[in-house]
Amino acid sequence: MSQRLAAPPDQTPCPPGCVDARVTSKVIAASADLALLVEKDGTIREVTGATAPPNPWSALVGKRLDETAALDSKSKVELLLEEARAGAVTRARELNIRTEGGAEVPFRFSAVALGERDRVVVLGRDLRPIAALQQQMIGMQQAMDREFERMRQAETRYRLLFQVTGEAVVVLDSANLKVVETNPAAASLYDEAPQALVGRPFQELVAPKDWRIAQGLLASASAGGRPAETLLRLPQTRRGAYLSVSTFRQSGALLLLVRLRSDVEGGAGDSASTARTGRVMAVVDRLPDGFVVIGEDRRVLVANSTFCDLVQQTSEAQVVGQPLDRWLGRPGVDLNILMANLREHGSIRNFSTVVLSEVRPPQQAVVSAVSATHAKVPCLGFVIRPVPTRLGVAGTEPVAPRSVDQLVELVGRVSLKVIVRESTDLIERLCIEAALKVSGDNRASAAQLLGLSRQGLYSKLRRHGLGDLGPEEVG
Repeated sequence: MSQRLAAPPDQTPCPPGCVDARVTSKVIAASADLALLVEKDGTIREVTGATAPPNPWSALVGKRLDETAALDSKSKVELLLEEARAGAVTRARELNIRTEGGAEVPFRFSAVALGERDRVVVLGRDLRPIAALQQQMIGMQQAMDREFERMRQAETRYRLLFQVTGEAVVVLDSANLKVVETNPAAASLYDEAPQALVGRPFQELVAPKDWRIAQGLLASASAGGRPAETLLRLPQTRRGAYLSVSTFRQSGALLLLVRLRSDVEGGAGDSASTARTGRVMAVVDRLPDGFVVIGEDRRVLVANSTFCDLVQQTSEAQVVGQPLDRWLGRPGVDLNILMANLREHGSIRNFSTVVLSEVRPPQQAVVSAVSATHAKVPCLGFVIRPVPTRLGVAGTEPVAPRSVDQLVELVGRVSLKVIVRESTDLIERLCIEAALKVSGDNRASAAQLLGLSRQGLYSKLRRHGLGDLGPEEVG
């Protein structure tokens, strides 16, 4: 473009006040990533790029600008050139330009007419760096959303454990030793509502004679020590409680976690906790989903009646003490995956597996589980929900899968030979459906796209039950 815009060597030099054509060309090249000189008929006559030679866009010379643009950008090209030739200030438009390899590169173009408006200079800025930056921002936003959701779920789990645990827990501000938060178990220990304790000095929650001992324990924990559990008396009562203290930080502030364990067996607090536990277990036993609790050795500790029905056992006594692997999932696979995820995340939901029994075929189910390894007796709880069987039952040929997810579910239930055959059928069906969609349901064109004869395509259509075949096609 610099040569076409430059004045001939024998022409009178540019008078004072005007801009030399060579300078104009350099300014254009510096201000745009891609500059196109377009003739009146829309043909690209010259290309100048900001990149060092050789120019990767030189292949555009001789082509029409609307031919180099993507389908969704052709109308924008016409409007851009019309505005420039009319002498108007063109509005910047985003166009996609096709490269020789078929890839589309986004540009933001503006245009200006030259001379008698027969020619138009089209100036473009490459939008790929901006698109890459936007993609990074979207990725970061998605990562932040996932992290926020993970933290919200973790907070919900810990909040639930804090509320339902039978151990009395009081959170104190280390600066003034006032109650920041307490759980229902601690409130029942003092026969007060949980909110009634918030904001009160912890000194009021300990018998006056034992306050110095409690103060020493709190000071030791604040200094980084690990004071031993100590028996103290509660105010206005003859009951005692074992007090233990630990520290944690939240938003830069040091907080004290005080745990209180009643020394009275069968006291009011224990009776209330026992009553709550009884009510919870009565509800759990009537759940329509199977519920089972196992220890760290994977043996069943508690099971409800629904779980006994799922595994075809008459009572809880027949499953307690037995390994859960006997009834849940593929042996040596599913439970190992569940245990690993529970150790890492603390909970898991909607895990697809199967429930086994000795008297009926495997039944599909989804499992949600939670880990309570920090309890007095570490355990893991599982909720097992049976779902309708979609891939047949044992001893019969499974229904051909219609998606990759259904195909994955076959692993461990049928042989690899069957899975490979089903995979081939699935891929073949997907390819035929894609070819018919691309060709507008033109079967001759679809057969050509797939590299098949028309009769070969008709045969596969009959096999997969795709489309309606006429008498001439069936034959």
